[in-house]
Amino acid sequence: MRLTTKGLLLIAIPALFELALLAGVVEAQADAANAERWAIHSQDVLRHTTAILDPVQFESVRLRGSAVSGDAGAATPIAMWMDIDRRIDQLVELVADNPSQVERAVQIRQAIQSYRQWSDRIQDLLRSGRRAEVLDRFRDPTAEAVLDRVRTRITAFQQEERRLDIARTAAAATARERQQMLVVAAVLGSILFAGIAFGLLARGLRGRLAALSSNAQRLARNEPLAPLAPGTDEIARLDVTLHETSRRLLEADRLQARFQSDLARRAGELARINETLRQQTQENEMFIHSVSHDLRSPLVNLQGFSKELIHACDDLRAAVRASSLTATQRGHIERLIDEDISEALRYLQTAVLRASHIIDALLRLSRVGRVEYRQQHVDVADIVQRVIDAMQVSIRARGAQIIVRELPTVWGDATALEQVFGNLIGNAVNYLNPSREGRIEIGTTPAPPGVHSLRIFYVRDNGLGIPEVALPRLFNAFQRLHGNVAPGEGVGLALVRRVVERHGGRVWAESVEGAGTTFYLSLPEAARETRDVPDVAVSEAKT
Repeated sequence: MRLTTKGLLLIAIPALFELALLAGVVEAQADAANAERWAIHSQDVLRHTTAILDPVQFESVRLRGSAVSGDAGAATPIAMWMDIDRRIDQLVELVADNPSQVERAVQIRQAIQSYRQWSDRIQDLLRSGRRAEVLDRFRDPTAEAVLDRVRTRITAFQQEERRLDIARTAAAATARERQQMLVVAAVLGSILFAGIAFGLLARGLRGRLAALSSNAQRLARNEPLAPLAPGTDEIARLDVTLHETSRRLLEADRLQARFQSDLARRAGELARINETLRQQTQENEMFIHSVSHDLRSPLVNLQGFSKELIHACDDLRAAVRASSLTATQRGHIERLIDEDISEALRYLQTAVLRASHIIDALLRLSRVGRVEYRQQHVDVADIVQRVIDAMQVSIRARGAQIIVRELPTVWGDATALEQVFGNLIGNAVNYLNPSREGRIEIGTTPAPPGVHSLRIFYVRDNGLGIPEVALPRLFNAFQRLHGNVAPGEGVGLALVRRVVERHGGRVWAESVEGAGTTFYLSLPEAARETRDVPDVAVSEAKT
């Protein structure tokens, strides 16, 4: 039998008893609340009767004072009688469930109307100057009888309501006592039946729970478990679960040991690969530096000998003019010198100059990875303004409009970041479309979800644009898409990518050919100055 079934059987009978007591408690509580409501109702009725009697008595005193002083201008406000009549209506509504009290309220209204008629007659006599007749009326015993009738009716009404109030208060007290007795009985009965149910349930479960607890402790200490407890209830199933958990933990330990071994092996391989990469990078940089240095001397010789050949051609041209050769022969030799040889020398000098520029670009690209950055707060707005000021001649020549949005402070090397923005803004200026007014915008855009430590900057132009097929190789070295538009070796964007990645960010571009290009770059925000830039920042930004 399941534990829930056992528990339900042990709890069912006490629960029925408690429900019966609870129903009695609820009924007693309702009776007490009803009795208290009626007691409050009686107090409200008594306050209404007092509010009716007090103005009448006050008006009687005022009327007597006017009769004694002979004040002919005294008059009872009509509003007072209207207020009294309204209060009587409210009183009738309050006692609408009691016909005898409704009848008494009607008698109070009649008595007050009689008094009002008598009072109006006295005031009419005062206004007509018949003071003596007024005094005679006050001396008449029937004058007191009019007011006493009002008092008598209200007093009778109040006595009946007080009697009802006493009865209702007693009923409320009785209901509260009954409620308290039922609550005490319910509490004591609940405790008694709970104790009995707990004793019956615990007597058969204590030993099995102790065995289950022992197995749980053994599992926590990673020790072998005791045999399974007999039974088909939840305790037995939980014991089965503990044994299954123990088996899986042992299997997980074996897997963990194997994974740790694999991890150590892979960590060693990764360390060796990193060391190999470091050595290859160092060797590549040394190779580039060595090759660049070694190529300098042949280029200088080529440039020098090409100049010597130019001078030799000049001498040869003069010697031909002074020779005794025929005009046809001299013309042929001069054409060879001026056209073929001069053109060959010009191509040679152009190639030498181009090779020299390529060597310089290789050296700049190799030095990017070796320069030690001086990390600090960098005001990007100040850097961008300096770059724009330095390019004023080109900007004015192109008639370009530069728009600079609000740019935040970042954490990095000021010189390297100035080189980054110089390359991006310079490219934007150089590759504007001459057929329309140039427009370049520099600003920031919100970082993507999950990236909270990087600021995203952009440099947007409406220039020539980049073909979609060329975007994947845009940041590779020596890639030039519009070689006939602006001079260069095609290493500027490669330098930008290396500098930005060394700062823990990344750079990418979006472009539509013929419409313009937007370059984006992410840089660490200034709040990261106390932390090193993790290598994983680049990979996170690329995802």
